[in-house]
Amino acid sequence: MRVATFNVNGIRAAQRRGFEAWLAEREPDVVALQEVRCPPEQLPSGVFGGYHLAYEPGHLAGRNGVAVLTRTRPAAVRTWDGEVLMRAPGEEHLHTEPSPPGTMARGLTPFASEGRYIEVDLADSPVTVASLYLPKGGLPAHLQKPNGREAPDGGARYERKMGFLASFARQLDRSRKAAKATGREFLLLGDLNIAHTRQDLTNWRSSNRSEGFLPEEREWFGSILSPRTLVDVVRSVHPDADGPWSWWSWMGGAFDRDVGWRIDYHLATPRLAKRAVAAGTDRPASGPARVSDHAAVVVDYASAD
Repeated sequence: MRVATFNVNGIRAAQRRGFEAWLAEREPDVVALQEVRCPPEQLPSGVFGGYHLAYEPGHLAGRNGVAVLTRTRPAAVRTWDGEVLMRAPGEEHLHTEPSPPGTMARGLTPFASEGRYIEVDLADSPVTVASLYLPKGGLPAHLQKPNGREAPDGGARYERKMGFLASFARQLDRSRKAAKATGREFLLLGDLNIAHTRQDLTNWRSSNRSEGFLPEEREWFGSILSPRTLVDVVRSVHPDADGPWSWWSWMGGAFDRDVGWRIDYHLATPRLAKRAVAAGTDRPASGPARVSDHAAVVVDYASAD
């Protein structure tokens, strides 16, 4: 089973840059998408090829939006907003379907309509797959500067992200246990907007006071991983490597200089993680060949015994 996670940074722009060619060439069985950033009525015709689509667009114009593509229609779909767009290959309808209630952990209500989370039970494999777009956040108030990259906000974006992290840890625990109760493995895919360790970004020495690599963000990341709960699959396959990076800024020649971050992940329950036989990032051959500022992270999982 080949599984990919891909922050496409806008599906309409990604289509123009070659998303369909990537999808056809790599032939994943499951694809989690983040930052689809497109109202359902404007989804490009045919962009998802022969895949079934489960899409939570959210209600923030031009922002967020998460989806899961599968070879067959999922056995079940859950979102935080209560509605999901389901399409079979070739369909272009706009009818949404209800998502089962009671799937959202305490503290996530402020994020429910933002198009940040969707999970599906695969119909052809005993796995629950979730796609997450975690808030980017910002710096705490005491680290903000008047001439920084973003206008000072008193730490509001930082506090919002930290609140999300605390609540999402409960969501992860709930979803993982729910999957286990039905005999399924659990796989979280997505853009977590955190580089966990020094191996996960190029300039770690100068980034200790940057959002995405703050000590408290990294501590939270470590708290959701363990040999008995969730495993960072790519890191387990490449324990000693720096990277592989999955995001490079569009600015400053970062891609050409390979100054990147690893912020897109496969986090799997231990038995599923052990089935990973190949894992890596689809880094384009050149800057002009980039589909997004992110690259797809692709893992091949062997069949269960």
